[in-house]
Amino acid sequence: MAGSVTDIAGIRVGHYTDPVAATGCTVVLCERGAVPGVSVSGASPGGREIELLRPGYSIGLVHAVFLGGGSAYGLDAAAGVMRYLEEHGAGFDTVAGIVPIVPAAIIFDLSIGDPGVRPTPDNAYAACVAATDSGVQEGSIGAGTGATVGKCLGIEHATKGGVGMASVEIGGGARVAALIVVNAWGDVISPATGRVIAGPRDDASDGFLRTASLLKERRMRRPFPTSNTVIGVVATNVRLRKEQAHRLAQMAQVGLARTVDPCGSMYDGDTLFVLSLGDSRCDMNALGVGAVEAVTGAVQRAVLQATSLAGVPAVRDLKETGSCGQC
Repeated sequence: MAGSVTDIAGIRVGHYTDPVAATGCTVVLCERGAVPGVSVSGASPGGREIELLRPGYSIGLVHAVFLGGGSAYGLDAAAGVMRYLEEHGAGFDTVAGIVPIVPAAIIFDLSIGDPGVRPTPDNAYAACVAATDSGVQEGSIGAGTGATVGKCLGIEHATKGGVGMASVEIGGGARVAALIVVNAWGDVISPATGRVIAGPRDDASDGFLRTASLLKERRMRRPFPTSNTVIGVVATNVRLRKEQAHRLAQMAQVGLARTVDPCGSMYDGDTLFVLSLGDSRCDMNALGVGAVEAVTGAVQRAVLQATSLAGVPAVRDLKETGSCGQC
């Protein structure tokens, strides 16, 4: 396996990146259809077609997931994915023609770069054209172009976030993989060591402060910045019912709790989608453990693979980088 969400057969990923405006979008294509699930743990989410993915609703398949910057403005870009899928005959065949289902989630990346530039339908269409099942890039690219972490003291103390991926072999041919866009208000920490990998930068020590400690000491910058949210896709080749996919999304959120501190805050819109493709079999508990491991690895890679952009330094460019213990 390549350590990519495309280790799941039937998945392709494409990015559109605007490094000047510091924004972009990422498309996860599954044209043949995937059984969806979703879990929203943050209090400030931005998305579309979210409710439709929950158990009890009629739609049982989706054909892509759109992840983008631009805050609520970026949701309009999902129309470009719809157009691409319609042109390629991917979607539900209705009396009025093909109708693709494309759930979407966005991050707030307007605090850096040019806030007047947001992903457009044409940008999302370009990401679909560029989609591939191998060699998918990570870091400050696509939806992670303008991502940042550790913003408790303001964007001037933040560290660069981005897109990260990881995959896990569970056994018997079962696999689970994750693609995560890390734009957290809090810190990214190592589950192995407890150290901060990326967070609010401490000018005095060239290291990182801990957001949780700053909160308890009431040393936060007010008003709190809204430039937050961790979003992503967990994909598996295990055949799941919609109810099981929904449960897997909830289980996968533990991966965020282990690597983002604090996570699911009032200032984050943390949202994870699940895509089930294939016919493999696996115990749900084992699959949940694998999903947590994949999310944990992807979150860490997102900040470790990021590059400095728009005045926000990346971990690789700082003197003290911490240790993730796995990456």
